Amino acid sequence: MTHYFSSDFKLGILGGGQLGKMMLYDTRKLDIQTYVMDPNPEAPSKISCNHFETGDLMDYDRVMEFGKQVDVLTFEIEFVNVKALEDLEASGVKVYPSAATLNKIQNKSVQKEFYKANQIPTADFMTYPSLDALKKDVSEGKVKFPFVWKSSTGGYDGKGVSVIKSEKNLEALPNGECLTEELVDFKTEIAIIVARNVSGNIKTYPVVEMEFNPQANQVEYVLCPARIEPSIAEKARNLAQLVSNRFEHVGLLAIEMFLTQDDNIIVNEVAPRPHNSGHFSIEGSYTNQFEQHLRAILDLPLGETSSKTNSVMVNLVGDENHTGDVVYQGIQTIMDMPGVTPHIYGKKQTYPFRKMGHVNIIHSDIKEARKIAEHVKSTIKVISKH
Repeated sequence: MTHYFSSDFKLGILGGGQLGKMMLYDTRKLDIQTYVMDPNPEAPSKISCNHFETGDLMDYDRVMEFGKQVDVLTFEIEFVNVKALEDLEASGVKVYPSAATLNKIQNKSVQKEFYKANQIPTADFMTYPSLDALKKDVSEGKVKFPFVWKSSTGGYDGKGVSVIKSEKNLEALPNGECLTEELVDFKTEIAIIVARNVSGNIKTYPVVEMEFNPQANQVEYVLCPARIEPSIAEKARNLAQLVSNRFEHVGLLAIEMFLTQDDNIIVNEVAPRPHNSGHFSIEGSYTNQFEQHLRAILDLPLGETSSKTNSVMVNLVGDENHTGDVVYQGIQTIMDMPGVTPHIYGKKQTYPFRKMGHVNIIHSDIKEARKIAEHVKSTIKVISKH
């Protein structure tokens, strides 16, 4: 039996952004010693871990050096050197989720091929080694407008995804490995977080509904529970369990899905870590997603995933007209509203649509929570000093 609490045990986290920072609330609660590495010397996690170092997460040598200092290694972002993770595993460091899991997810083209090979329903797609290869297929009429373009690597928070309506739209895209997807006619976007511990025990969180900002292609609101029929929620949870089993992940797997007009459910993409669609759980669930991730990777019993009450999360993103030292306007006003809790990530600089924090609203009535969320969104402003 490993003694994790108030001991010499060291947990390493690659990435020190807001997800790492929120995970560290729970390592503090349990008194687990933490080592964090991030390329940014002022990363949000710096204030909360026991040991912080600056380093490039894609640099093989830096990841090896960092990983050798810890007993269990995890990550809060997918852009990590997988070869280093493989070699750390071979040397006896426990890495969760494993390098093999990350390998199937890190590249979106590989991820889509994985769904196809495992009979997991997903939008029809084509993969391309370069933008030039895609342009050739477009010019030959093999790809029909409109379609969705995704960068195979490096995309997050709405970046690396575009709806392409004409050849003109292709000009602004980077010339890297990419894929095209058919545009799905969906009613709603939903997500589920599945937790799986080392022993293989699984628990799923309730299905949530995601509302997107069309301009930034970013999640604006997350509602828990999703406003869907119980039979559809059940179908989504069954599909999520199947996806989790196929990936054989350890830790959290956030699965984003489309509910189509004819009530089918297809998988959009997954992330093997705590996720924006699970932030509601900090105030809304008996076990929040960050504590659950720790329980899973340390092979502790998984916590209760049901909700205490209904909740809505609002993302706080940088105002589109502001760049520079951040100022939060209207926080006192929203804190006067019932059931409202702001979470500020600790990023000193804002720029348009940068994720700077989120606000959770809990209420017994989901409609009322959604109304308060709208009020929060219009009241709080993330701007710069000048």
